Amino acid sequence: MLEKLEEIRRKYDEVRARLADPDFVQDHRAVRDAQKTLTEFEPIVSKMDESRRIRKELDGARELVESLSPGDELYQMASAERSALAERLEAVEQELKVLLLPRDPNDSRNVFVEIRAGTGGEEAALFAAQLFRMYQRYAERMRWKVEIVDRDDTGIGGLKAITALLEGDGAYSRLKYEGGVHRVQRVPATEASGRIHTSAATVAVLPEAEDVDVKVDEKDIRVDRFCASGPGGQGVNTTYSAVRLTHLPTGLVVQCQDERSQIKNKAKAMRVLKARLLEIERARQEGAIAAERKKMVGSGDRSEKIRTYNFPQSRITDHRIGFTTHRLQEVLDGNLDELIEPISAYFQAERLKEELAKA
Repeated sequence: MLEKLEEIRRKYDEVRARLADPDFVQDHRAVRDAQKTLTEFEPIVSKMDESRRIRKELDGARELVESLSPGDELYQMASAERSALAERLEAVEQELKVLLLPRDPNDSRNVFVEIRAGTGGEEAALFAAQLFRMYQRYAERMRWKVEIVDRDDTGIGGLKAITALLEGDGAYSRLKYEGGVHRVQRVPATEASGRIHTSAATVAVLPEAEDVDVKVDEKDIRVDRFCASGPGGQGVNTTYSAVRLTHLPTGLVVQCQDERSQIKNKAKAMRVLKARLLEIERARQEGAIAAERKKMVGSGDRSEKIRTYNFPQSRITDHRIGFTTHRLQEVLDGNLDELIEPISAYFQAERLKEELAKA
């Protein structure tokens, strides 16, 4: 680990020196790559500096404790400071180990979020709409751009399905663990007896593919054009602006009807198609038979839940890690970090265990 850290420090210093060279900065592509390297290494170097500073302070605290007798007035304070510094050093070194884990190459990418109503009829569709609003509000907090690619409304505020692109730095890294079945327990507005219903919606999270990742031949695509349905006004609903793409080799079907322009709809649909093809390729490389998206959403049955939203008790429970919070409304208003942070920390710890087992 120490050798790896020193190598990172050496490369970091080299890149900084290059960026100070007037001749080097003339090459814009090289500058962009160098800045990307700095961005990747800066958290590690910063944590290394913090570790070095704490070690120095800890050595000083140890020397002070050793120079004092237990009966000395400063002994207890010095001992407490030594213990606190030792705990902080252990935490920082753990954080360094996590930072050294191999990065997911998709972490910095934009993300497609697909939400579909599952078990529960109209109540499931209303819950799907609420989940989308939750992610939309979270995107606003993160200052990401949200583009709706396709949506299928129920007419009374619910969503049978919706696909949206969330564009922003690190969008996939923040949302990649949101995929799965989300279950809701509450009394529907239409329930006169006050009985609690259980419904579900599925969420799939796909990193946006780049052109270098997926090549799609036009001859492999069948393009169908049709009139858009749902809200959007007369101009959208009476012209053949909606586009459906069928990828003939895989049978994947993607459609977009959110824009008035047929060209824009086709471009959006193509981005979704490439993201799904990237997931299939990644699943194939990992030795999986089914696409990651299929594993992620299952059948939409309530029993496959990853998370439960219990309205009567204002409780959200993530079943993968047993984490519970009673701040349901705040989470639905977009304060998702309360759920994202612990689940990310859990999976990072699992990856660290795997890496240490390999060493």
